[in-house]
Amino acid sequence: MSGFVAAATGFPAVLFSFLLVVVIGYWLLALLGAVDLDHHGGLGDGLFAGFGGVPLAIPLSLLTAFSWFLSLAGTVVLQAVHPATPVRVLLGVAVLLVALVLGALATRVLVVPLRRLFSVTEPTRADFVGRACVIRTSTVTHDFGQAEVTAADGSSAIVQVRMAGEGNLHAGSRVVIHDYDSEGEFFWVSPLELEAEKD
Repeated sequence: MSGFVAAATGFPAVLFSFLLVVVIGYWLLALLGAVDLDHHGGLGDGLFAGFGGVPLAIPLSLLTAFSWFLSLAGTVVLQAVHPATPVRVLLGVAVLLVALVLGALATRVLVVPLRRLFSVTEPTRADFVGRACVIRTSTVTHDFGQAEVTAADGSSAIVQVRMAGEGNLHAGSRVVIHDYDSEGEFFWVSPLELEAEKD
């Protein structure tokens, strides 16, 4: 046990030992609900390029754990082979760099499959096409009208709607969205009864 403690507190493993304690503390707090696992924490480019699509805490935790284990193994080897000399310090720096690089590679291997678990498809206005909605204005014409539509997730929204030709739509009428005009940013609707007749 004393050998493990000596290795964990020896250079370069001691750097990752401290970070590992922080990571363990973070996940304990996350389990207790004291911190929120931020799904939208962007990783951007640079060191973490290729890790995007998952909460920032996951790749950072994996990188810390892998790098700690690799640096611990390297520290054990250095303590057994080289006494405390300037050469050992240089070798320790080399172990530190190797542990970071291999830790990053191992983290990437695990994070890439996890992206599918955290992928979120952003809803678009086209998702409303084909959905029924309820008119909320006194009338609907070719240049005026609003309706309330319910999305797949249960949330509702007030959207701009239009109807071609003559109609008798009023507040409370049920209609169906059949197209979206991206230039005018409104939806074309038809009465539900009309759609039923077409079928």
